[in-house]
Amino acid sequence: MSTADPGRTLRNSVLVVGAGPAGLSAALALRAAGMPATVLDRRVQGTVRPGSRAAYLHGASLRALEQLRPGLGQEIADHGVMWATKRSYWAGREIYTRTYPPLQRDGLPPFTSLPQVRTEDLMAAACRDRGVLFHWGVEVTSAESSPDGVRLVDSAGAAWEADYVIAADGSRSALRSAIRSRLEGPRSRNTFVVVDLDDNPAQPMPLERVFHYKHPRVDGRNVLLVPFAGGWRVDLNLLLNDAAEKFTSPEGLRDWIPRVMPESYSERVRWVSTYRFAQQLADRFTDDHSRVLLTGEAAHLFAPFGARGMNSSIPDAIRAVHAVCEALSAASPEAAAAEIRRFEAERKEAAQYNRSCAGAALEHMLAHRPSVWLRRRAAAAVAVAGSKAGAWLDSAPYGPKLAARGTAKSSY
Repeated sequence: MSTADPGRTLRNSVLVVGAGPAGLSAALALRAAGMPATVLDRRVQGTVRPGSRAAYLHGASLRALEQLRPGLGQEIADHGVMWATKRSYWAGREIYTRTYPPLQRDGLPPFTSLPQVRTEDLMAAACRDRGVLFHWGVEVTSAESSPDGVRLVDSAGAAWEADYVIAADGSRSALRSAIRSRLEGPRSRNTFVVVDLDDNPAQPMPLERVFHYKHPRVDGRNVLLVPFAGGWRVDLNLLLNDAAEKFTSPEGLRDWIPRVMPESYSERVRWVSTYRFAQQLADRFTDDHSRVLLTGEAAHLFAPFGARGMNSSIPDAIRAVHAVCEALSAASPEAAAAEIRRFEAERKEAAQYNRSCAGAALEHMLAHRPSVWLRRRAAAAVAVAGSKAGAWLDSAPYGPKLAARGTAKSSY
């Protein structure tokens, strides 16, 4: 819980608001830079958010975390799973499969998959080991920035002041609202049902990522099956006129899950939710005085295909800390503000690129545009295992993997 008293003002050089992946990355980056790190989070300590959420970490994210705290990237990788095989089907016909050889080198893997809560637990433990100070149960209700810094007030009436604030307070960011930054962009027209299933040791599934275009056993809906440590995520792409309740009720789940998984898994549902995926960016990533820096879902929301959400939040946070450290040592207020604006320009460009890639993946899955629908049909007609058409159909639902032009690092 918060150690601040109502009416008392606490002063920090830097405050981090939010203890998700972006906020924890920012805290680790501050400690790696030799700076004190204080994190405010509205949740009560020990609160566990349901669902696997962002369950896939790219190798670039593992390497970044390893640099912030040696051993952390490897620890996260060791708790997750990798799958060697990826497979795609079109209307029940296999159109692509590839199995990668076992890793022949030591070091971090190209990815790992585990529930976000486990990643956060490991990151939080690393933060505590590095002396990060957490204040739990602190809900920021207002924020004011000025040329001299930022003043936050929480729901208990306590005030917090800082030279800079790194906003990592999620999709409903109070700090984004406070600096009058607007989320801009569409949401998917279709609804997606996302289900977490516990592993069944008595009936194990092959450790493969499987994507079905037009799965014949669920009336032509797309289905994505992804393993993570301890279970499976199943994404069901509903049709435009589907009633989501038909697929999320206990009866509905028991009806369709056995059509895409072994029957026993219908009794192993851990979590279910529905989404219309957002493709939105904050119109600006900092305030008028260049004192608040938006990161993670406070700054952008992407469709999950290609796993660009958490994997872009980590470099957001690291770049924000670099900008703040440069600003704190700048020779003038103008030079300090310029450092924060450079952060904004770089991470906004990366976010625009990631939104474009995730949007391309989403459009490929939904195929609302005739040109996309025709290209998919043409590729499916000629696709066989190992063909370029099959490889394209397998990879397109995850978006391009190229780095953003003009950025010093990966777009993630």
